[in-house]
Amino acid sequence: MTGLSISKVKKSFGAVDIIHGVDVEIAHGEFVILVGPSGCGKSTLLRMIAGLEDITAGQISIGGRVVNNLQPKDRDIAMVFQNYALYPQMTVAQNMGFALELAGSKRPEIEKKVAEAAAILGLEPLLNRKPAQLSGGQRQRVAMGRAIVRDPKVFLFDEPLSNLDAKLRVKMRAEIKALHQRLKTTIVYVTHDQIEAMTMADKIVVLQGGKVEQIGSPLELYDRPRNVFVAGFLGSPAMNFLEGTIEIGASPWLVLAGGARIRLSRAPANSDKRPVTIGIRPEDITLGDETGVEATIKVVEPTGSETHVAVELDGRELTWVVRDRVELTPEQKVRLSLETAKVHFFDRQTQQRLET
Repeated sequence: MTGLSISKVKKSFGAVDIIHGVDVEIAHGEFVILVGPSGCGKSTLLRMIAGLEDITAGQISIGGRVVNNLQPKDRDIAMVFQNYALYPQMTVAQNMGFALELAGSKRPEIEKKVAEAAAILGLEPLLNRKPAQLSGGQRQRVAMGRAIVRDPKVFLFDEPLSNLDAKLRVKMRAEIKALHQRLKTTIVYVTHDQIEAMTMADKIVVLQGGKVEQIGSPLELYDRPRNVFVAGFLGSPAMNFLEGTIEIGASPWLVLAGGARIRLSRAPANSDKRPVTIGIRPEDITLGDETGVEATIKVVEPTGSETHVAVELDGRELTWVVRDRVELTPEQKVRLSLETAKVHFFDRQTQQRLET
C-alpha cells in the first residue's frame, strides 16, 4: 500500500520557481526525511503535502487518494511544527484533544485517546499543566501527542527539534524513532541537520535548489553518494575533497594541483589524464610512513572519544579524525595516508560520481 506519492510536483511564487518537478514514492509505514541546506525547498514541499501551500503543477496522493484540492483537515495528516503551536490557555489534555473536539468526537472517546497517547509519551503526570509550566522537551511531546490522537495516515514533522538544546535533541531523536517503531505510521520529517537524517530515517531525500539530488537509505547515501553535493552534505565532519588528475601507469596515481602525488589502489575506467575530484572521509585518513603525503597541522580539537585535526595538504585544508591517543601540535609536519580503497571519484566538470 502506498503511503504517500509525490509526482512531478512544482511550486512557483510568481516568476520564481521554488520546486522543480519532484518525484518521491513513500511506502506505508516508512520514515522518510527531507534534508538539505536552508532554502532548498524542503519545508515548502512539506507544506504542500499538508495543504498549507498550493501546488503549481504535479500531483500528491495520500493512501492512494489525490489530495491536490483537499483542505488540510481533509487530508488525514497531522503536523508537528517547529514552534510546537500549543494553546497557552489550555491544559496538556485539552491541547491534545482539541482537534478531536473540533471534529465532533464524544468526550469519552477524546479522553480515551488522550490517555493512550499520554501513556505512549510519558505525559500522564502533566495532563493538567499548561504549556508555560513545561520544558521544551515536554512541549514537544505534547505536540506529538496532539498528532497521535488523530491517528492520521501520515505524520509531518517540520524541524521539530531545532529549538532544543543539543543533549535534549539526542534524547528526542531516540523518542521519535521509538514512537515510529511502535505506531508503524508513515512519517515525513524535514530537517537541515544531516545527523538527524542519518540516525532516524529509513529513507533520505536530499534536496538542493528545489531538486532531488538523491534518494536512498542513510548508508546507501553515505557509502555511494551520487554527486559532490550529496557526498559533502552527509557526514560529520564533512567529506574532504581534493582536485587532481589521474595518471595510469604501473599503478594509478592522483596528481594534485600543487604537485603532490597520491598512490591509488584503484581508479575509474578510462581515467588516464582525466581531471577528477576525489572525496575522502575524515575517518579514512591515517598517519602514514615515508610513502604518505606531507601535511601541516593547523588546528587540533579534542572531543574526548576522538580528535578532529585540521591539516593543510597541497594548499587545501582537510579534516582528519584521529581515534587513537596521539600527541599532535599546530604547525607539526606529518605524513598522512588515505585509505584509497574508500576514496570516492567524481568528474571534475559534471560533479557526478565515477564508478570504479
